[in-house]
Amino acid sequence: MRFYPTPTLLACAGIWLGLGVIAAMAPGLVVVWQASGAAIAGVAIADRLRQRRRASPSIERKLSRNLPVGTWSKAVIEMRNTSSLPLRCEVHDLHPGSFEVEGQPATVDLQPNQWAHVRYRLQPPTRGTYQVPGTELMMTSPWHLWRERRTVGTPQELRVYPNFSRIAHYTLLTTDNRQSQMGVKRRQRRGEGSDFHQLREYRVGDTLRQIDWKATSRLRKLISREFQDERDQQIMFLIDCGRRMRHAEVGRVHLDEALNAVLLVSYVSLRQGDAVGFMTMGGVRRWYAPRKGQHLVSSLLNATYDLQSTLETTDYRAAASELLARQRRRALVVVITNTHDEDQSDLEAAVKLLRRSHLVLVADMRESLLDEIESREVTSLKEALQFQATEDYLGRRRDNHERLMHHGARILDIRPDQLPIALVNQYFAIKREGAL
Repeated sequence: MRFYPTPTLLACAGIWLGLGVIAAMAPGLVVVWQASGAAIAGVAIADRLRQRRRASPSIERKLSRNLPVGTWSKAVIEMRNTSSLPLRCEVHDLHPGSFEVEGQPATVDLQPNQWAHVRYRLQPPTRGTYQVPGTELMMTSPWHLWRERRTVGTPQELRVYPNFSRIAHYTLLTTDNRQSQMGVKRRQRRGEGSDFHQLREYRVGDTLRQIDWKATSRLRKLISREFQDERDQQIMFLIDCGRRMRHAEVGRVHLDEALNAVLLVSYVSLRQGDAVGFMTMGGVRRWYAPRKGQHLVSSLLNATYDLQSTLETTDYRAAASELLARQRRRALVVVITNTHDEDQSDLEAAVKLLRRSHLVLVADMRESLLDEIESREVTSLKEALQFQATEDYLGRRRDNHERLMHHGARILDIRPDQLPIALVNQYFAIKREGAL
């Protein structure tokens, strides 16, 4: 507990000092000056003692333990004055310093046994684990001579996850079979695929190769075989956590966009009966073996929410060698990264290694600024030079991607905000082709 004098007490002390100056010139007032000083001191001490003995108000915080990054979340503090004295205080929940907050601190006036609700909003800028140690109160003493700082309430751990509100929107659309609303393109097929599903009566549009002639002969009517996309395949994400993924656009870090895409594709893949896993590279080492089951989305959230980008340069070849040693079964390996010219030779070597056993898809995120420079009108020499430099860079980037394709990789050259839907479309295209 820490006490601070209020302006009222400071004003009383100032008046007493003024009386001291007068008493120095008029000795007859010395007794009055001393008595007034003793009175002020006595009242101040009594007020402080009363404040020290006052019971702290009861505090209960209502805030979800799991918060989405970059999104405003609501919090409520319920207070009750458990003292027999009126209470006036400022309330400040001790949120992490990096969070943006609205509605704090708040001033509360409570009569004995009265309740109050303090509402505020907070927005975490990055993922990870954070601590809220309690709630800080700046309480005014009964006679308004002191302000006391107290920390009350229960500490709480907060987990900041990727923005699952966006993921929830996408998954709702996939659940309702409205994938076209989010940009997912699925070609309508009838009875095609690689795994046998069932026999059914012939329908107009079925191909001749679908007809089961034995069943047709036995039942004396045309019977078609219906197939479905192959199930029980494996999807492995190789997630770059190196320095390139620290780049942020409109408050969104590239790694955050990558994790959003991983979670969405994982949700879709698990619903298709496939197994999903991931491995990280670029200074962070984390392995999540491929598993099946729609309930695993929450497990993936818990396994990725605290991933952070580092200042290290990503070693693609070493990561590919490690994944080959861990992942024996053939899988679709989705490499999510952000490359520049100097990364090309290392990435090519990694693709060559992975292609020996797996189907490789490289999702190479590019900065949105490059598209903006390409599309804006050139009105000055500086803008012309910038435009030409951007064109040269994008040309080299396309050449690098063509070399990767020559080595057998599939390429997505994409802006970070386009990544989730583009990856889902690629996943469905690969399933449709039976390429895995």
